Amino acid sequence: MTPVFLGVGTNINREHHVRRGLDAVQQLLGPLDVSPVFESDAVGVLGHRFYNLVVGANTRLPLADLSAALKAIEAACGRRDQQVPGRITLDIDILTYGELVGCHAGIELPRPETLRNAFVLWPLALLAPRATLPGSTRSYAELWATWVGHQQLWPVPCGWQGRALTPGELIDKHAPRAAL
Repeated sequence: MTPVFLGVGTNINREHHVRRGLDAVQQLLGPLDVSPVFESDAVGVLGHRFYNLVVGANTRLPLADLSAALKAIEAACGRRDQQVPGRITLDIDILTYGELVGCHAGIELPRPETLRNAFVLWPLALLAPRATLPGSTRSYAELWATWVGHQQLWPVPCGWQGRALTPGELIDKHAPRAAL
């Protein structure tokens, strides 16, 4: 079994697509570890605010097959049918695949935005604080503690399978920014 971390994001009917995406990934990979859910402004696209989270799982699938299966989940959620730029029903990115580093099956690992985007690194640091980024000796918690950037994000309530993904105390500690 290969441990993987996946980044999940959506900016359309966000809670619905988070739940639908998690259901599909669970069906594909089995038990999931799921981070809290964060809201942030869109990065890299013009569009509505996103919900983002990180999922940890184990897989027997080769990297290329995992990537294809995740693209099929995105397509089933309407990703290929979208006509409006910046509106993303579901985006699932492979952040890490075991300890692979470099370009494998056309995928750069670890995914470069893991260190660049707060909406990836903060949930990852909460989900697996002591785990280390492949190719590094630093833990995700250490990487988050030294992250420098201007992205704003905040934890938001979101549930899946009858449980809250984001603890209330995390939400209380990091008050959300007022909607624009």
